[in-house]
Amino acid sequence: MLNYISYRVLQLIPLLIAISMIVFVIIQLPPGDFLTTYIAQLKLAGNAVSESTILNLQAEYGLDKSMYMQYFIWLKNIILHGDLGRSFQWNQPVADVIGPRLALTVVISLISLVFVWAVAIPIGIYSATHQYSVFDYIFTFIGFIGLAVPGFLIALILVYFIFVQTGVSITGLFSPEFVDAPWNAAKIMNMLPRLILPVIVIGMSGTASLIRVTRGMLLDELSKQYVITARAKGVAERKLLFKYPVRMAINPLISTIGWTLPALISGEAIVSIVLNLQTTGPMLLKALMFQDMYLTGSFLLILSVMTVIGTLLSDILLAAVDPRIRFGGVSE
Repeated sequence: MLNYISYRVLQLIPLLIAISMIVFVIIQLPPGDFLTTYIAQLKLAGNAVSESTILNLQAEYGLDKSMYMQYFIWLKNIILHGDLGRSFQWNQPVADVIGPRLALTVVISLISLVFVWAVAIPIGIYSATHQYSVFDYIFTFIGFIGLAVPGFLIALILVYFIFVQTGVSITGLFSPEFVDAPWNAAKIMNMLPRLILPVIVIGMSGTASLIRVTRGMLLDELSKQYVITARAKGVAERKLLFKYPVRMAINPLISTIGWTLPALISGEAIVSIVLNLQTTGPMLLKALMFQDMYLTGSFLLILSVMTVIGTLLSDILLAAVDPRIRFGGVSE
């Protein structure tokens, strides 16, 4: 198992280097840059911008160097110093800008992930073992609604309905008096009840999808010959269900970790904007609009790395659950 993990980790090194190149090229593709936008804003405000000022700004932000040099400096600083660059828009190091929001995003999304698995797996098992029952049809209908309706629309409906009924605005993670307050027990207690709505909205589509996957995989396992034989021999239904079919049906669920981790960091950007959450989603959108290249590049790089790490974790977990999937002739 250790050899398998080492083999998989070594494969990731060239992949991560290639991803960093692609990310840097992507953020350079749009015409113009932050400096162009900044100078245009200064001119619109009636401020004169001389050629020397432009050159000084280019040197300050490192935009006077070639794209290759900018990439190597960016990559070197990340590897050697953990420095993701400087945000033009915020005029602060990228790590300082995204740090607090990244922590909140991870907290919300991890709770959402627990919510998704805790709700979806039992419902999927029930639907598979009670196929074509009334509740199976109800859960199937709810699942299709969850997949079809965008999360931001559900968020808008819930916010509007609660405000009309109670007159209380439930957007944001904190009450106004706690937004800029330092972290303490009172601020955490203020945040906890406000996490319920984001967790439900963000987790709804994932729950619906996971219910369908669990139900389909378990139905496939329950129709196999070993289940029919065990049932004919009088094995208790509960023992038969959880000893083999559920364990086999859970493999595809483990494989979803590969795309779940980047979803944790992105934090459902549009839902976060609708609910006015202090997470990474709105900041990523704003960074893209302002062409804040290092901030945008850091977000894209983090999302890509999380996808790679998620895929690695899912491969390791799948190998632990089912050794048959180990590939490449890597021995124990």
